[in-house]
This record gives sequence, C-alpha cells and structure tokens, in this order.
Amino acid sequence: MTSQSPPPAAELTGRISGGPNQLLHDEVLAPQFRFESRHLLPHYVAVEKALTAEYARMGLLTADEAHTVAALLDGVGPDTLAPRPDANMSDIAFALERHVEAGLPRPAVRWHVDRSRNDLQSCAQVMFGRDRLTRFAAALLELGDVVLRRAQETRHLPMPGYTHFQAAQVITPGFHLAALSEHLLHTQRRLLHAHDGIDACPLGAGAMAGQELPWDRDRMARLLGFAGPQPHALTAVASRRWSAEATAELSLLGAALSRFTTDLLTWGGSEYGFVELPDELSGISSAMPQKRNYPVLERIRGRTAHLTAFHTDVLLGQRNTPFCNLVEVSKEAGTHVLAAFDSAHGTVRLLTEVLRRLTFRAERMRAVCEREFLGGFALANALTLTEDVPWRTAQVVAGKYIVRADAAGAPPYPGVPELLVEAAAAHGHALTDPAGLLADAFDVDRGLARLASAGSAHPEAVGAVLDAQRAAQAEVRAAWARRAEAVDAGAAETDRALGLRPEPAPATAVPASRAAATAGDLAGGPAGTGER
Repeated sequence: MTSQSPPPAAELTGRISGGPNQLLHDEVLAPQFRFESRHLLPHYVAVEKALTAEYARMGLLTADEAHTVAALLDGVGPDTLAPRPDANMSDIAFALERHVEAGLPRPAVRWHVDRSRNDLQSCAQVMFGRDRLTRFAAALLELGDVVLRRAQETRHLPMPGYTHFQAAQVITPGFHLAALSEHLLHTQRRLLHAHDGIDACPLGAGAMAGQELPWDRDRMARLLGFAGPQPHALTAVASRRWSAEATAELSLLGAALSRFTTDLLTWGGSEYGFVELPDELSGISSAMPQKRNYPVLERIRGRTAHLTAFHTDVLLGQRNTPFCNLVEVSKEAGTHVLAAFDSAHGTVRLLTEVLRRLTFRAERMRAVCEREFLGGFALANALTLTEDVPWRTAQVVAGKYIVRADAAGAPPYPGVPELLVEAAAAHGHALTDPAGLLADAFDVDRGLARLASAGSAHPEAVGAVLDAQRAAQAEVRAAWARRAEAVDAGAAETDRALGLRPEPAPATAVPASRAAATAGDLAGGPAGTGER
C-alpha cells in the first residue's frame, strides 16, 4: 500500500509546493492536532491574545482590530478547528491563524508580523505543564488533609512498628501517618520549587535568536501569569526541562507512596489484620469464598511504577538531541507527560479514598504488641539507668532474658523476674527490682508513654508534629492560591487591554483605622511559603 500524493500547497509558505501527505497526516499530524486541540488549545488562545495586546500597544493593530481578533480567538473551542493538510498543514498554530483571518471583516495586515511558532508552542506547553502541576498539587493537598485527620484520630492506638520485617517497638497509626504527611509536605515544597523554576515565559524569543520588534516581554509574561520572561531566547525555545523536572517529582513521589502502600498491604493481610476496608473498596476470590482481598492497594502500588517509566521516557526522548527547537524534543519526548500527570492524579485520588475509609483494628494491633517482646530496648535502658549495668552488658542480659522467657512460653507482661535475675547474675550483677523492671519495660501503654524526645511516637509528640504540619499545609495551600491568582489576574488584564471586559471600578477608600488594623494583621501573621 502506498500513501496518497500530497494535496495542493496551502498558502502558508513558498518553500514547498504541497502539504503533508496522507500517511504523515494520519500517523503524526492529525493525532498531534487532536491532542493539542483537547489539552493545549486554551493556552494557545491565551498566548495569541497576549501577542495581540502587544500588537495594539506597538500601534501595529488598531484597538478595533485587536478587539475583533481577540473576540474571534475567544470563540475557538475544541470542535472549531480541524486538521486540514490542504488549508493549515494539520498544524494547530496555522489553524488558529487561518480561523481568525477567515473571520475578520477586512485583513489585519500586520497581525502575525515578526512571529514564530517556536516560542508560541514552547509557551503553550509550559503553560500546560504549569496548569497540570497546579491541579495535581490540589489533589495532593486533599490527600494531605485526610492523612492529617486520620493521624490525629489514631495517635493513641498502640500498634507494632517493624524494622527488617520484624516487630520492633510500640508505635501508633498516627505516628506512621504523620511520617506520610511529612513526605507529602516535602513533595509539595518541591512541586512549588519546580513550578517556580519553569515560571518563566518563553514568548518573545522568536525562532531561537530573539525578535526584531520591541516586544514588551515583561508585560507578555505578566499577561500570561508568569513571574517573568525567560531571560535567554535559545533556552526559551530549546529547553523542555519542565517536563523532565515535573515527571521526576512525580516519580519520586510514586516511589515513596509505593512504600507506604506496601505497609497497608501488609497490615491488611490475613496474618496481620490491622486494617480493614469497606466492602465497596474490597475484592473477592472467584474460587475461595473465605477470602477478602484489597486489589485497590495493589492497583495503587502498581500505578506508582508507571510514574518512573514516564519520567524515563521523557529523559530518553531529550537525551543526545541538539540544544535547539526540535520536534523530537518538543513533541515526541513529551508524548507521555499528560499520562504521567493523569496516572499520578488518579493514584493520589485512590489513596485518598482508601485512607478516608480505612478502619484500624485496635484489638488486633494491641494483641501483637502484647505478644511480642517490644520492650527489650526499654529493659536494656532501665538495667543501665537504674541498676548500673554497663550498656553493652545490659543489651546481653536483656537478650538472654527474652530467649529464656520465650522458651518458657511466658508472655512479655508481667514477665518472669527469676529468669531476669538469672541472666543478670550470669554477668555478675544483682538486681534490686527485677519485677518492676519487667512490668515497666513490657507494658504496652508505657511503651508509648515513656518516649520523651521530640518527633517520637508519644501521642503528645505526634500531636505537636501534626500541629506544625497543619500550619505548613495551610501555608502550602496559600502559596498555590497565590500562583493561581497571578494567572487569573493576567488573563483579566489581557481581556481589559483588548476591550473584552470593562476596567475595574475605582477602589473605595478604606478608613484609616481599618487600614491600620489590616496592616497589623499582615505584619503579625505567619510568613507564607514561596512568596512571589
């Protein structure tokens, strides 16, 4: 089978005589067009409007011409444009240009002068990445809220903590969830940093070396909600580091969430039975009626692996390419960026629902704490601090006692004082209160209460950590809100400049007493995160 001959040339260039052939259209250009129409079109429109506002500022378009162009751009939707090899070379930038030209009552001769697709596409893609980061951060904030609430509810419930897959010390679900909360906040700060690292507007870079007209790049950046322009023209069109950095953060978060999800899978196993999910989040066996499965946790953990694969795909797509505008980097290397964001977003939503609906089975967790000798560390400490047994010797004595008590079938609490006396005597030490040592060391509740250091599993220490995390969560939420407000403010300023919305009414004067109170509130409030 051979591809069809190219259609007659679209009047977009004098360099080639025909548009793309059918095979190229079907396999490459049309799918790319559909993707951009669905996911990037609002950003292309916003960029075109900002450029139109600049044409008006430079006197290259009249106010009426700029308003008409902007109104036509606002009328564009996913179903407005179509990939046509004969009319727009199946390219969304050309399709927008042709759509506006067709709607103008008379030609706007200078519209699109001194322009390149390169910075236009780069800018739309960065805006897409910025928007997806912001959306994902909102889902992560919701997960953080749920984790904080569940941690607060469960910080008094004793459960065994594990090291090397062995029961080690008494902790609580709240203590464990506070660690998850800390990691989510760490990720949020990294996402904010990633956002601010790409918050530089490529527009005005042209094809690669800059432009010939006096474009106000600071103004265009502001109109599009950026913190400022990308300082270097080549970087503006050649770099797609935003996609590598964003997917790297998703990959790192995925690795961490896989570990916490593994704990949930373990705790939900029949040998542990520490957690339970409601029927609507559970599964069954087709053959074994006694089973209650939690495949949703397997789905969550499995999905986290995709995030690393998507990041690797972005890196390999950019590796060994020249540093310039290149379809290989700008299009092919970013093929799975949306899939990365969607997968991360879905994974976080699933985990949020799991943690919201999860039940911790207090009696099962306490039973394991009472069964295991989790107070061995406390016993060794007490031997040293109250009986003057040297530390390393105390470790040996405590270990030998546990071996003998376990062999005798004795439970950890209240213990067998005679066995501890024998273990200490074998190392030349007589004990004054062996019963008291054992009762205190292996009491489950004392396992939490004796903890004294900040950041420990003591319920009050966990509470203090959660208080600080709630404050940090509020600061992160405010930081994202400020960034979203900058985008909204830029869009509003663009529309005012193009006559699409009225100028705001003059601000009403604020009474001096109220202004002073407001200033005092601002001065005394906590500092935000990542001020712009």
